[in-house]
Amino acid sequence: MHALACALKPSSGQLLLGAREPWQLSTSDLQGLRAKLFLAPQVPPLPPRQRVVTSVLAGQLPQMGLAASLRSLFYPSDIPAAHQALQAFDLAEKIFERVDRLSGGERQRVGLARLLASSASLWLVDEPLSALDPTRATQALQTLCGQARARHATLVCTLHQVERALEAFPRVIGLRDGELAFDLPSAEVSQDRLRQLYAQHEEELFGAAPINEFPDQLPSGAQPAVMHCR
Repeated sequence: MHALACALKPSSGQLLLGAREPWQLSTSDLQGLRAKLFLAPQVPPLPPRQRVVTSVLAGQLPQMGLAASLRSLFYPSDIPAAHQALQAFDLAEKIFERVDRLSGGERQRVGLARLLASSASLWLVDEPLSALDPTRATQALQTLCGQARARHATLVCTLHQVERALEAFPRVIGLRDGELAFDLPSAEVSQDRLRQLYAQHEEELFGAAPINEFPDQLPSGAQPAVMHCR
C-alpha cells in the first residue's frame, strides 16, 4: 500500500501509475501525483484533541495552499462537505465532537469519511473493517464501493475477511510471503486456491478454534489463553 501511495520506493521491479513511474518524476510532479492518491491506514492518524470536522476536512489539504491549510485548522472552511462525508457513515451527529471522545469504530469511520472529503482518484484503504461490528462493516464496504463507482475512482482495499472480499470486489489479488499467489476475477477464486493461499494458516481462513471461557473446565495439562482487551 505504501508503494502504491508513492511513500515507499520499491526495491526492485517497476511501479507504474497512470503509465508513469513515480520515482522518475520531478519533485513537483511527484507531489502532484501524490495529491491524487489517498492512503487510509487501519488506524487513522487523528489528533485526539481535534474536532471531527477538522479531521475529516484534512482530506482536502493536498488541494489547499499553506495559508488556507492553516486557516482550516481554526475555521473549517467546508463544513457541508464534512457533514456529507460523515453522513455516509452515520456519523453526522459527531461532526463537532472531539476525536478522543469517539469509540474505536467511530474513529475508523471518521478516517473513511476523510477519504470521501478528498478529491483523490486512487483510494488505498488498509483493513477498513477491523474495528467495526458486522452491520457497520457491511455499510462501510458498501459505501466505499458505491462512492468509488460514482466518482470513477479506483479502490484498492486490503481485507482479511475473505468472504467479504469475494462478495464486494470484482477482482481479488492473493499475496503470500510477499509474492503474488493469484490475480483473478472474484468468481474464479475457488476454495482450493484459498486453501493453498492459507496453507498452514487455515485459522485465518476459517476462523480460530473457540477458546474455553472456563479455566476450571480445561482439559488436563492445557493452559488458559490470555486475552488483552483495549
